[in-house]
Amino acid sequence: MVPSQLNLLLASTSTVHGAPYLSYLESAVRAHFSGCKTVAFVPFARPGGLTWDDYTARPAAVFAEWGLELRGIHTWETPEKAAAEADGFFVGGGNTFVLLDTLQRGGWMTPLDEAVQCGKPYMGSSAGTNLAGRTVGTTNDMPIAHPANLNAFGWVPFNLNPHYLDPDPHSTHKGETREQRIGEFHCYHPQPVLGLREGSWLELHGGLLELKGSLNTRLFQAGLPAAELIPGAIRVGE
Repeated sequence: MVPSQLNLLLASTSTVHGAPYLSYLESAVRAHFSGCKTVAFVPFARPGGLTWDDYTARPAAVFAEWGLELRGIHTWETPEKAAAEADGFFVGGGNTFVLLDTLQRGGWMTPLDEAVQCGKPYMGSSAGTNLAGRTVGTTNDMPIAHPANLNAFGWVPFNLNPHYLDPDPHSTHKGETREQRIGEFHCYHPQPVLGLREGSWLELHGGLLELKGSLNTRLFQAGLPAAELIPGAIRVGE
């Protein structure tokens, strides 16, 4: 069972094709962070090209339009102060291995976990969504950094695969599909995996887990055929 005090919004992506950054999630994000004075943004997943300040600036501008203050979590003096003073958290996308490695090395894991376990709202997108599962072992990212381990926060009793892509019957690509890769994962690990298509997200409030958006999500369980879950309340891995 998932703890009833958790408040999670877990998005497959920040941007869907043909729409501005975060726009498809606007109403959900506004509701999720309602009553928050300051939301801490975790920019650690984006290696190379952008500074943490640069990466923070993009969602901060969007949040400001919505009447929400977003501040880079790296600007606090310590992880403990950030976790205590921020009213909520948004962990952006990028490389999941870099994100987890930075959180582990910087001593962020325990303060963030404790704050979210106490009910502070958490939003993840892509790499940030991977952190909510049992491990990050079903990310699509290359392991360009090497965390001490692959354990995520485990707030939900399954793994996630954001940006899930269905097999294209017309493709000439001969490499493994996402479904095949997840099947390989299940040769070694028992936990279910949710393949979140772009434009889908999960919300967890009051112990109720719901799939949001207009698309189904793909549920993979070891030894069972993949299943399609329709938007609405779902139960996975309990």
